[in-house]
Amino acid sequence: MFPEGFIELLQASTGKADTVAAALSEAPSVSIRLNPAKLQECPFPDAEKVPWSPYGYLLKERPVFTLDPLFHAGCYYVQDTSAMFVGHVFREVTQHLQPGCRVLDLCAAPGGKTTDLAASLRERFGDRYSLIANEVMKNRFAVLRSNVETWGDPCVATVSRDPSAFGDEPAFDAIVADVPCSGEGMFRKDEEAIADWSLRTVDFCAARSRRILADIWPTLTPGGILIYSTCTFNHFENDDTVAWIAEELGADVIPLPPFPPAVNTQYGYVLLPGLVPGEGQYVAALRKQYPDNISSLSGRSNGTFPVASAFISATGKVPSSSGSDTTAPLVNVDRLTALHYLHGDAIVLPEGAPIGPVTIGYEGHALGPGKNLGKRCNNLYPKNKRIRMDIR
Repeated sequence: MFPEGFIELLQASTGKADTVAAALSEAPSVSIRLNPAKLQECPFPDAEKVPWSPYGYLLKERPVFTLDPLFHAGCYYVQDTSAMFVGHVFREVTQHLQPGCRVLDLCAAPGGKTTDLAASLRERFGDRYSLIANEVMKNRFAVLRSNVETWGDPCVATVSRDPSAFGDEPAFDAIVADVPCSGEGMFRKDEEAIADWSLRTVDFCAARSRRILADIWPTLTPGGILIYSTCTFNHFENDDTVAWIAEELGADVIPLPPFPPAVNTQYGYVLLPGLVPGEGQYVAALRKQYPDNISSLSGRSNGTFPVASAFISATGKVPSSSGSDTTAPLVNVDRLTALHYLHGDAIVLPEGAPIGPVTIGYEGHALGPGKNLGKRCNNLYPKNKRIRMDIR
């Protein structure tokens, strides 16, 4: 089942190869994280709270998310429980951040960690922060942008740039880098990851991670925080790369206290299937050292970076729903009508609904735009987001 060399490297890196290998043959779990700006209670019965996420829930079984209007309204995000641990570490090591902080999610697609960071930052600072979600791969960027739009936080902006294109001036108080990796932690969800794995791939991924980090490093302010994470187990891409960051780029590894069932490694945490319900995840935190001639940094950096004018100067705002005009009146519809709307069908709004531009809603949450003509409502929901599943 596993590629040659995988079990040996897994044992050398974690000491728990038997436990992990057995778990990788089991069915994956399913979990969600609420959008606290839209939903306060889990809509699924008997869900179990995720210990390290204030809004995370482990579900008993996988529902048909496509047929839930709340999902399309951005009321929750489907995210693995282990991936939520990155947000936990971010919250723990960035308590010093101040209003007006700038955070970069460097390798952000599909958007799970971005929306987790956004919820945490909004809870602390309201609208007084900027979160930039970057994804260099164009096909993955489209997914990221769609998910960020659906989440609906106006302080989050999306951009597609190679890390080297961000320039060399300090601009960010914290950077989250969930770098592309060999994907060992995703083996039970992604058969392609198994087929693509080799020791050569591990070496390639480790080298690529270091290139990415070296390119973005100048944009992190001195004293700023780097959250480094992967969805893999091996020490080459994990602890060895953290050691390289500290030694070659100039950073101090932040000690992380025990947090069972996460396993402490030399420099970070690793979450292992068989010990946690989710997939594999590694996360570590580092603080960028000050230059020798600077002992402290007073206030925020005044540095800029080339793409800033494209989004920060324009407030970085993105639509709060799927292209809807938030000034148009919200008209709530029932679940079946909502599904027909999401399917792209013409719908009829309740009697008394205003004529003209409207925002179609479900249980008070915006789904997208429409134009009510009275006898029918023209469906303006974006074609690329329409559900294709049979809703009858």
